Amino acid sequence: MFNLRIFCFAICYFFIQVTFSQNNKLIISDSIVSVNTFDFDPKAPAKAAFYSAIVPGLGQAYNKKYWKIPLVYAALGTATYAFVYNNDLYTTYRDAYKLSVNGKPHDYDENSGQFLSDESLKRAQTVYKENRDLSLLIAIGLYALQIVEASVNAHLMQMDQRNNLSFNPNITIDPHTNKVVSGISISFAY
Repeated sequence: MFNLRIFCFAICYFFIQVTFSQNNKLIISDSIVSVNTFDFDPKAPAKAAFYSAIVPGLGQAYNKKYWKIPLVYAALGTATYAFVYNNDLYTTYRDAYKLSVNGKPHDYDENSGQFLSDESLKRAQTVYKENRDLSLLIAIGLYALQIVEASVNAHLMQMDQRNNLSFNPNITIDPHTNKVVSGISISFAY
């Protein structure tokens, strides 16, 4: 049975061990670090988003991430193709249903090789309309996503990108018990 006291004790013990295992050096510096304001351009993310909103992929070009442009157009092109395909089929079945209801010949009547009843035409019309609408929502979502991606990428390009954060998983053998012990070390050098 799960005991809440033991669980809370284990969590507290873990955090105490992590806290006391840290290096307790306190370094106070009298120097003031000056920031070069020319390295930071607050308009760059907005400009990248604006360019991407005007022409899809232009924000990625502004960020000099040219390899992303074919991905943007492939995604938007696929969604657009799905929209056009489903819209054409929806229109075909809708027109056939309207002609069938009015008693006029159409592509899916008894005289054609592929007969569909009025109920089947109605069902096909509903399915392709739903697929068309879903394709439109996906296209709009992908368009918005490429705008957000260009803005976030421009914003992240302004960040300090030094390699001063490391993540080191390690496996060691405890000399006292001779058992394998795993651990994780995260260090930040400033």
